[in-house]
Amino acid sequence: MEPVPSREIADMRGAAALPRKNGELIFDEAWQGRIFGMTVAMSHEACFAWREFQSHLIDEIAHAEREGETSSYYERWLRAFEQLLADKGLLDDGALAERTREFESGRRDDVF
Repeated sequence: MEPVPSREIADMRGAAALPRKNGELIFDEAWQGRIFGMTVAMSHEACFAWREFQSHLIDEIAHAEREGETSSYYERWLRAFEQLLADKGLLDDGALAERTREFESGRRDDVF
């Protein structure tokens, strides 16, 4: 699998287009930049093709809109990323659920 060209990421259009202001990517919270970086890095490491992720993201956005969800772009990005990793056997659902509980309960802090 070839690494994803940076242009392919930058040129995403339509509902999947990255939020920008004056041409610069916008991240309202630190976790958003981290999940973006993790997705790009894993694609560059050939864990999956960028088009696979983009397809998951488009599907997640469409699903959220059909359901009337008010989730943010990066919340949808995160769900698409988690689903792609699960589909490829790269993510253990149980470990993800436990880690999520740790963050929500405050037992685990957000590390920079």
